[in-house]
Amino acid sequence: MKLKLDKTLSLVAIGVVSALQGVQAAPVYEIKNIEDFDLNGTIESTRNGYGMFVNGNNESVGVSKGKKKLSVSDDDDDGVIDIEDGIAPEEQIIYSIDLPIVANNFTFTSDENGASGAWIPTFESVFGTTPPKDSDPDVPETINSIDAYYYGISTAGVKVGAYTAPEQTVEYTGSNEDQEYWYYREFEERGFVKLADGTEVPLLPPITEYYSEDEDVTVTVGGMSIAAAINEHNVVAGYASTELSSTSIDRIESCITGETYPIDICVQREQYPNSSGYRNIVYQTRAYVWDVDNAQGIELPLGLESESETVFTAQGLGINVDGIVAGRSHVYRNGNTDKLAYDAAYWKKDSDGDYQYHWIPMKDDQRYSIAYDINDNGILVGSYNQYLDGYPRDKFFYFDTNNPDEGFVTPHDFFETISDRASRPKDINNLNQVVGYIEVTADKEKPRVKAGFLFDKDKDEFSDLNTLLTCGSKGYEQDAEGEWVRNRVEVEDGSGDTLSYESEIRIVEANSIGEDGTIVGTAFIRKPSYQFDSDGNLIIGDNGLPLFEIDGNGDPVTAFIPRMVVLQPSSTGEACPVEENDNSGNGNYERKGAASLGALLLLPLLWLRRRVKR
Repeated sequence: MKLKLDKTLSLVAIGVVSALQGVQAAPVYEIKNIEDFDLNGTIESTRNGYGMFVNGNNESVGVSKGKKKLSVSDDDDDGVIDIEDGIAPEEQIIYSIDLPIVANNFTFTSDENGASGAWIPTFESVFGTTPPKDSDPDVPETINSIDAYYYGISTAGVKVGAYTAPEQTVEYTGSNEDQEYWYYREFEERGFVKLADGTEVPLLPPITEYYSEDEDVTVTVGGMSIAAAINEHNVVAGYASTELSSTSIDRIESCITGETYPIDICVQREQYPNSSGYRNIVYQTRAYVWDVDNAQGIELPLGLESESETVFTAQGLGINVDGIVAGRSHVYRNGNTDKLAYDAAYWKKDSDGDYQYHWIPMKDDQRYSIAYDINDNGILVGSYNQYLDGYPRDKFFYFDTNNPDEGFVTPHDFFETISDRASRPKDINNLNQVVGYIEVTADKEKPRVKAGFLFDKDKDEFSDLNTLLTCGSKGYEQDAEGEWVRNRVEVEDGSGDTLSYESEIRIVEANSIGEDGTIVGTAFIRKPSYQFDSDGNLIIGDNGLPLFEIDGNGDPVTAFIPRMVVLQPSSTGEACPVEENDNSGNGNYERKGAASLGALLLLPLLWLRRRVKR
């Protein structure tokens, strides 16, 4: 069930799955961080959690996003309430030189033998970050201004990721009344390594400053670097800025000569994204490797040679034990300068020990591609983007770097031909097992529901992880007759009424798989939604509890929130036999309604600044 794409893709309209998981050959999985049908999947006082990577010792790292502390609407109570369950409006991150910088991303660890319990997320400070639970809006020094991310951890416990500089201030001289400071930081993204003993090592990019010859002034611009992956020899793969673009230099020169803002504040303003998401200061970016033991960095070659001032980019995202780096780079396909693409690539040392760039050949109708990871067998996984049935879709592929002439292979997923279900791999272990996510509904015009997948390359077996779970891991329990029914959660709201809703857990992304089959990723868990006033404050009842949103039947309105999830093969359980035809992505994979599931599609699948490796 696979097709090499040196043949023409031919798709048919697919309405039903042919023989989905016809025989249960894949392992049965249990969710290990579940307690009373709830997920211990984020750190205290945060809403969302994401599992990023698991190493050979079943130690994992993750990222929490979104603080839960919200002001209450009761005029007699100027405190805060910590919503332990439920959906709250996402706190907007406002990029402004006129406002204090407030972090919204926090690093955590979680492991099978954790001091607080198995797989309990535990906040871990990076470069002085503070726990979100300790933030007090009335005590500015407790508010964390450093955003931090973990992307990987080696078996030796060495972690890699990225962080931002802390907030700094400049005395305000503008026209806003009551404003005391302008706010800025020295850099927006910097890769780092955290050793097992707690030592933190920043990975500096080649450019952190700009010198103006005309004005004889040196300006801190910060640059950018990301540590995305680490292997067992303490070699880190990632990417870093190497020089400023010409237009960025013009912007900085204007900051130096301008009179509206101090130089540092002007530079910060130009580095923040505008309303369209673009930044005025950009860099040439190249794939990089760093040797942790001697702190040396090596720039990897770009996929093309050019003396133009065009901004080109290359990124290292995964690395194996031999130091082969997987990622992507701008390239002129087949040397044709009319066919610039941003394509999957890998970098491998030659006989002289120098890294050489290798393109993974794509066809003209494949718009772009990316490689996320590579295992110690040399099997690389990635995805390409192509119009399928009239819509641009990502499709998962694998590629054997030891036999590059064979080309890449696009596995079939749930069907007898390559479907138009978008899919992306995120990790591959040394047993050639791949995890990632795939779309499991067939809407053409609407966003599609996603599910985590497990693909066994050697068996050519593709599975929706939700079909491999035990019933208890999906939110079911057995009734008095032994039938599996969804667990009902009872909650009291601000009116004093006791309301109930059904438990539901769905795996929406698998980010990493260990050699023993342990998987970490992201699951959605169903929670009730709260009522907020026009100012965005919780509406509190007379009993001091917040009021839930109620539907026409008097039941609480629910939605899905993302939480870190840990899966391990079950030695005793069986895959849940309950057939689900309720738009869950299981059963016949045909959507059946339930508009609330649109929330599944809003999962911020954690960007491309990520990848982690042993």
